[in-house]
Amino acid sequence: MPNISNYYVFILPIVVGSIIWVIKFLVFYIRHNFNWNYAVEHGTTYGHMPSAHTGFMASLVTSIGYYSGMNSPAFAVAIALAIIVIDDALRLRIYMGDQGRRLNFIIEQLKIDKKEFPRLKERVGHRKSEVLVGGILGFLLTYFLATVLR
Repeated sequence: MPNISNYYVFILPIVVGSIIWVIKFLVFYIRHNFNWNYAVEHGTTYGHMPSAHTGFMASLVTSIGYYSGMNSPAFAVAIALAIIVIDDALRLRIYMGDQGRRLNFIIEQLKIDKKEFPRLKERVGHRKSEVLVGGILGFLLTYFLATVLR
């Protein structure tokens, strides 16, 4: 029978990512005057505080570094993957939001049927502060859980 501690390297990022996602939802819910329906519809999408993608990746990097060592090939791969995911959250999705904003403006100006061309989401990326907080939470929660579960 395998020991569950052998899988902490992957279980911890899933747990931490889920915790950060719940924090993200609660922050969104509170910031929007405790409007449950609005929070469910809009607070479970991309963007907003903190970045769950970044938190998950920081957790994955931390758990691999903790359990496999910072000199392991897995740690190097996790760092490379984290850079790609965080860059996507910061830059690529910001450009997508800018394009959405411009297309929404054009649709409004041309009086195009909104059923055929529904409004695009304009906030799909993260601010630097959201990525920073997600990364810090991912690291701290993972390190805490890894030391407690040792």
